[in-house]
Amino acid sequence: MPAEGAPQDKIWMAYPVEGYSLGDTAAARDEARATWAAVAHAVLDFEPVTMIVDPEEISTARQYLSADIEIVEAPLNDAWARDIGPTFVLGEDGRLGAVDWIFNGWGAASWARWDKDQHIGKLIAELSGAELIESPMINEGGGIQVDGAGAVLVTESVQLGEGRNSDWTKAQVEAELARTIGAERAIWLPHGLTRDNEKFGTRGHVDIVAAMASPGVVLVHDQQNPDHPDFAVSARIKALLADAEPDWEIIGVPAPTVLTDDEGPVDYSYINHLVVNDGVIACSYDDPNDARAAAILAEVYPGRTVTAVDARPLFERGGGIHCITQNQPTAR
Repeated sequence: MPAEGAPQDKIWMAYPVEGYSLGDTAAARDEARATWAAVAHAVLDFEPVTMIVDPEEISTARQYLSADIEIVEAPLNDAWARDIGPTFVLGEDGRLGAVDWIFNGWGAASWARWDKDQHIGKLIAELSGAELIESPMINEGGGIQVDGAGAVLVTESVQLGEGRNSDWTKAQVEAELARTIGAERAIWLPHGLTRDNEKFGTRGHVDIVAAMASPGVVLVHDQQNPDHPDFAVSARIKALLADAEPDWEIIGVPAPTVLTDDEGPVDYSYINHLVVNDGVIACSYDDPNDARAAAILAEVYPGRTVTAVDARPLFERGGGIHCITQNQPTAR
């Protein structure tokens, strides 16, 4: 699995469909559709976008999406392309492969539906022309982060969590990651951010906690306010990474200064960004730390233009920019 900064052919996305992500009021539906479209159009400045759209949403989607965005019609339960889509890899000969994990609604969450989404990984693999690599492991793209040089970050609460692979050992998970994405070593974190481990979260996705900017350089969500429960989480994650990989440069990315919303402590994170050809699509929150985070991203991804999109509507629905996108690397 190449690093996300490797050359890409396109970004895959899925458009919101009737349900909690779309919302139950006209204003909420407009907000969701407009936010997914804003991310897609930000990506389009750098590379092509293909959007999976449910048949019921085709006519509405085209009102929000420019004609330059390719639309593919397919039944959907939800709109988190990183998780329902395949994980792309490159073979030693440079050919494109697509790992189709078992998707079961983030560990068979009581509120989730996945009878349609479980087929999207195979569909995208077929449409991309990639060689299909089927996996028996329950996993999602947001649950892994790689550096393209053999290291993968995972969390015990996801890969070994209840409803996923709770009867597997770490060795079995690592063997499957080696077989499918070429991981040579796994760095295990205990869990993700506090909000993400609650009922409507993914129960520990690493892609809002840590990101591999390049081999030996890891960005970590840095909650600097001790009044937020993620203050302790951030400290623990940084300590674990420093202990596991003492040669790595660990860069803390300050969390937004806002601490709560109507539901409790937020999990707003700048880690959940998307790297594209010549650019980075960054989360923004109308927060004083937006500029600090953008400056860090510009430094660790030199030569790329940082474009910010308001991610608050995404996080209100359970994810961020990285969560709704999936990058297809260029075959060699």
